[in-house]
Amino acid sequence: MQQDGLVFPRLVISALRGGSGKTILSIGIIVALRRRGATVAPFKKGPDYIDAGWLALAAGQPCYNLDTYMVPARRVLASFVTRSSPHTISFIEGNRGLFDGIDPEGSTSTAELAKLLQAPVLLCLDATKTTRTMAAVVTGCEQFDPDVTIKGVILNRVAGPRHENILRQSIESHCGIPVLGAIPKLGKQDFPERHMGLVPTPEHDWAQESIETIATVVERYVDVTALIEIAGKAPTLLPPQPATIPLVYQRPFPEASQVTPRIGVIRDSAFQFYYPENLEALTGAGAELIYFSPLDTGTIPLVDGIYIGGGFPETHAEALARNDSFRTELKRLADDGLPIYAECGGLMYLGRELILNEKTYPMTGVLPICYGFSKRPQGHGYTEISVEGINPYFKVGNEHRGHEFHYSRVLAWDGRDADLVFKMKRGAGIWQGRDGACYKNVLATYTHLHAHGAPGWAEAVIQAARDYRRKSES
Repeated sequence: MQQDGLVFPRLVISALRGGSGKTILSIGIIVALRRRGATVAPFKKGPDYIDAGWLALAAGQPCYNLDTYMVPARRVLASFVTRSSPHTISFIEGNRGLFDGIDPEGSTSTAELAKLLQAPVLLCLDATKTTRTMAAVVTGCEQFDPDVTIKGVILNRVAGPRHENILRQSIESHCGIPVLGAIPKLGKQDFPERHMGLVPTPEHDWAQESIETIATVVERYVDVTALIEIAGKAPTLLPPQPATIPLVYQRPFPEASQVTPRIGVIRDSAFQFYYPENLEALTGAGAELIYFSPLDTGTIPLVDGIYIGGGFPETHAEALARNDSFRTELKRLADDGLPIYAECGGLMYLGRELILNEKTYPMTGVLPICYGFSKRPQGHGYTEISVEGINPYFKVGNEHRGHEFHYSRVLAWDGRDADLVFKMKRGAGIWQGRDGACYKNVLATYTHLHAHGAPGWAEAVIQAARDYRRKSES
């Protein structure tokens, strides 16, 4: 049966490489669009949490990740379609350079995502120490893949009016692409960087002021009206096949025999990295989410399971170590069989101790792991895991794709080899090519998984929580 196409405004912003300033530009554009009365649906290409957090703050609503490595392309498309509408502007920030990916074909690149979404592309160009050569570079991008529709460029870090004029004339005359803005070198950096990206938004209280500042810069130097027109002329997009892929989760009507499990989510400035889709998957599978933090309470509420996401517990090591009652209670619950699923920062918190700057900070001791830290990432990039050991959440033999990003390293693993239930087919993992530390109903891993790429994960967490509830009540 012929399906009607979908018409809604959308725009991809990309660059020639990482570090070109596209995230700050994206934040400013989103707020500038909102100042004009537009509703913006933000998306981030790739697995990044930090940029997505800033985009969500700028847009005033969750930012969803679109990643064709971790998630099959048709499910990425379905996720995008279900969260876009004719009444919003869907704004997608790419990652790295336009054609960069994990293979020579660029199969996971921003360019391929733009083609999948049939979205026009805006290039953010770092103009530092270049003039007419930039026209040759833009021409190369146009010709490299003619199916990628580049509709405009914005110059960043322009030295002055003369520099801007040469760049503008060179690009527009040789490429036939309009220059829609030219942002000068800014004297003050309102967005400090740490690790591989911007500082996570929960770590400071001046985030809103910062995004308003950059939005004012964008309104002054960028033709926001032209961006709206380009987004509005995006072509009709056919829905994914099949059209009924369930990605926007709705709480089901539980059977009379089913209980609504309470899943605790430890979420604060130490543990802040959660894909919205993962949380939606849990509620859609029937859970009630209860948020709490070891940074502001010494007790754990009555829950049937716990989800601990990633983050930077090392920046809060002293506070986490000081909360003895919380650490002791979490260890007791784990020993009692409480289902706990943890990623990266959560994995570290479940360990025995963190050694940072020659000082030791005790953690919960659920897992027999001691961690140190390096100045360089110890795990950075996409992962692929093969499930080889029995655990509460994944079937033996399954394979999943995810990503890892951490500066911590395992100094000592005092568990059994059999307790590391994942084999790393790609990536570093915890210890000697293994990941997925398992203890009773605890599973903790450096690999971050996306619910759309790990079908059955949420349902397994819910089932483990229901089983624990029944055991506790019996």
